[in-house]
Amino acid sequence: MTATYRGLLAVREFRVLVSNVCIVLIAVSATDLALGVLIYRATGSTLFTSLSTFGGPLVALVGSQFLSAMSDVVRPRTAQLCMTGTALAADLLQCIPGQPWQLRFVWVALPWLAASMFSGAQWVIIRDAVDADALVLARSTLNLVGGGVKIAGYALGGIVLVWIAPSHVFVLAAVAHAAALVNLRLGIRDRPARGAGDRNVVRVTAARNRQLLGSRITRPLYLALWVPNGLVVGCESLFVPVRNGAGAGYLFGASCAGMMLGDLAIGRFMSKERRDRLIEPLRLLLAVPYLGLAFFHSLVVVVPLVFVASIGFAASLPLLDRLHRHTDPAMVGQVMGLFGQGLMVWQSLGALLGGAVGLLVSPDHAVGIMAAASVTVTLLLARGLRRSAPEEPALAPQPG
Repeated sequence: MTATYRGLLAVREFRVLVSNVCIVLIAVSATDLALGVLIYRATGSTLFTSLSTFGGPLVALVGSQFLSAMSDVVRPRTAQLCMTGTALAADLLQCIPGQPWQLRFVWVALPWLAASMFSGAQWVIIRDAVDADALVLARSTLNLVGGGVKIAGYALGGIVLVWIAPSHVFVLAAVAHAAALVNLRLGIRDRPARGAGDRNVVRVTAARNRQLLGSRITRPLYLALWVPNGLVVGCESLFVPVRNGAGAGYLFGASCAGMMLGDLAIGRFMSKERRDRLIEPLRLLLAVPYLGLAFFHSLVVVVPLVFVASIGFAASLPLLDRLHRHTDPAMVGQVMGLFGQGLMVWQSLGALLGGAVGLLVSPDHAVGIMAAASVTVTLLLARGLRRSAPEEPALAPQPG
């Protein structure tokens, strides 16, 4: 049994994947800051600067529609090596001095395109390496590690940029990605691809996406994982306007802390049955406290509201457990790749929608509108989610 953090980290391959997440996220966070500085210096445009940091999911969205089956067609370790190697190549290309700023967007797109193809391969390895009852805890572990490492990466990037030129940050990132490549090559066992049969990746990707999003069982799961979360990210995108910049950092910190506490409590200390019963309360908890931001403005009240709301992000853990139980293990790479890419896209859309609503009404009222929209979607999806409840054993359509 590996359903404890100690048990999970005793699994060598899972430990290698966690260490790689740390290495890669620190490198990516630091290079995001460096690239933003380079693009802003070159263009003076806040739009292009934001696009350089947050535009990647749009590339991943296009790639995932045509190529995400690669996670199941290619051998998992090879897929992970390709994804990390592409990031290494992009870092080296960003180091070239004097290049046009437009070309930097091409190098930014490369790792996101590779991620749209291969990001699900990580879960092929995890599903094979750990016990089935530890998958939720594995997701919780990666969430906890990822949240903490991103904070450290942005902090480290800010410190490094004080001392060295932004282009030199990419040299350090390339070294980090090279270390990650060696770590993967030596620490992950080579195993055959899960997928079989038709090797036309575009056709397989399109067919499986239609099956997953057309199924009465898995479609509500994907929508519940994507849409309410994305709308709440729209609330978070308004923290700075709501606070006029003062105290917004406390709100972002409270959000991160609440998210990590939720993943810890739900992933580690709840039984599978209790986690499943908490799906609806957690999904409502994610949005309802944000309604208070339309009426309360004191940090003493607002910070606890944001903290409590962010615990609701942990609803994704039992929802993903259902998704695993209702899909074919042979397509786990595409199942998880579709989840990850869709989540990033909906978070980007939520942030854009929140900003657009904030142009029409006051920022605090915009937060309330986005929260109300999240609650509405949650309630509308409740009926569809009952089809994937534990008493419903039917699988989603299998790949033909």
